[in-house]
Amino acid sequence: MAVERIYLDYNAGAPLRAEARAAFVDALSARGNASSVHADGRAQRARIETARRQIARFVGAEAERVVFTSGGSEANATALSPRMRLGSAEIALDRLLIGATEHPSVLSGGRFADDRVTRIPVDEEGRLDISALGAELAVIARDGERALVSVMLANNETGTIQPVAEIAALARSFGAVVHTDAIQAAGKMPVDIGALGVDLLTLSAHKIGGPQGIGAIVFGGDLVRPLPLVPGGGQEKRLRAGTENVAAISAFGAAADAARADLGRAEEWAGWREQIAASCPQALVVGAAAARLPQTICLAVEGLSAETLVIALDLEGVAVSAGSACSSGKVAVSHVMKAMNLPESQARAAIRVSFGWETSESDILKFTEVWGRVMERRSPGVTRAA
Repeated sequence: MAVERIYLDYNAGAPLRAEARAAFVDALSARGNASSVHADGRAQRARIETARRQIARFVGAEAERVVFTSGGSEANATALSPRMRLGSAEIALDRLLIGATEHPSVLSGGRFADDRVTRIPVDEEGRLDISALGAELAVIARDGERALVSVMLANNETGTIQPVAEIAALARSFGAVVHTDAIQAAGKMPVDIGALGVDLLTLSAHKIGGPQGIGAIVFGGDLVRPLPLVPGGGQEKRLRAGTENVAAISAFGAAADAARADLGRAEEWAGWREQIAASCPQALVVGAAAARLPQTICLAVEGLSAETLVIALDLEGVAVSAGSACSSGKVAVSHVMKAMNLPESQARAAIRVSFGWETSESDILKFTEVWGRVMERRSPGVTRAA
């Protein structure tokens, strides 16, 4: 008999919502190119603009400040530009300062040369060292240069939330431009671009129950705009050339509207997260002392490998991740765990449990039961939690 499966890997990708699926199919059934001026083209354009308003509402922005991309990684790569426009003027950004626990698409440095990128350390809970950031910004300002600062709102592996509003205020006091990768935070905590005080914010649909392969950049503040990563056409305000993926964009907008309701479940989710922690006394909860996303928990059992735990849980019908799903197939210790200075024996054992809109309390209870069985087999003599 097939094992009933439980999906607890939402931070890798959430299940597609019914609302998003309906919007996707509706757009696929229509004809026309959104750049065409005839009625069919205008209908497609209307779908895009509806989605643009939905995404804007999702993060407290104005619709004209939303630009669609092919996903979160492209959105981040576009945002990390050493040349930007501020109104009609072009400005140069000389240095890129990023958190040490950023997503690989940010760690790559975008379009900055390697020697122009500086990683700012984090503490043992994964929180950015703000004093170190301030020191770097002071040196850059002293040298007559200008920085771009990029710090994620919430970490995809540990759920640690960064004080982005504080970071943005500090960075802007030195004349820096500020980007935040809000891809993992959106739909799990309130995200308001105005309250955060950032210039650029990036999103991805498949983290909130939309389709894979669609993302967005949202602009705030003084409307600083990067030079396009994909030039050559007038689409998306000349910031991203290419015929728009109307079906995916429509579904992204629908998912954003639906995901707004998830914010009311934060307390329930946090309770489930703590329930998991209490049922896994053998495990270290990584980043436990930091503010974290309510539906994310990173567990490490010293002496066991993350790959072994993921496979054992998978055989029991439970899907979780070993670190970031973007690094699947790699045996190396997660850069996030390294940056947090976890001992290697713990860092190699870290798995991530994440849940969301379709998860039920029975799924959480099932996970705790399965965890207990796996621990008994892998660590004989370990006492199961009551």
